[in-house]
Amino acid sequence: MSLVTFAKIAWTIGVLAWFLIRLPFQIKARKTGVADARRKNAREMILLSISTCGLGLVPALYVTTGFPAALSYAPSPALATLGVMVFLSALWLFWRTHKALGRQWSVSLELRESHKLITSGVYEHVRHPMYSAFFLWALAQALLLPNLVAGFSGFVGFGILFFLRVGEEEAMMREAFGAEYDAYCARTKRVVPFLY
Repeated sequence: MSLVTFAKIAWTIGVLAWFLIRLPFQIKARKTGVADARRKNAREMILLSISTCGLGLVPALYVTTGFPAALSYAPSPALATLGVMVFLSALWLFWRTHKALGRQWSVSLELRESHKLITSGVYEHVRHPMYSAFFLWALAQALLLPNLVAGFSGFVGFGILFFLRVGEEEAMMREAFGAEYDAYCARTKRVVPFLY
């Protein structure tokens, strides 16, 4: 098996694992009523679609067809190995975040009935560990897929979602939890512990 084939298989397994981790939480969350869905709008759906293109559709096109082959470069065993380790870290953090949120999780910006502010576990040092997990996924993708478009599309797609959405999400949480959320923001970072 070539290194490129190995890396493509590793990326595919990572994406399937992501889906399998999310599925039971998605089913449980659907059973919980929504208290506030005002921010679930066309803009939100467009941002989610852009992220899906960068982390899913563009790399899947490369994995299945090799397109755009002209923008591929020589693979590196060290980068591929690091990519697998980063993807495993992303999946662990992704799972822990879902576990911490439970029925309060939602793919779009909305508050569930009896929504609580989670500030412990993976939420102790960062306010958005789910976003941290997606940035790790984007990094793993860049390390695994030796193609300038497919490898880096995750950073572009998810980066657009993050930077255009995180402020809106924090405004929603501030509106719901007031001073408690302000205090939480004062002692935490957004996605990278102690840095940002």
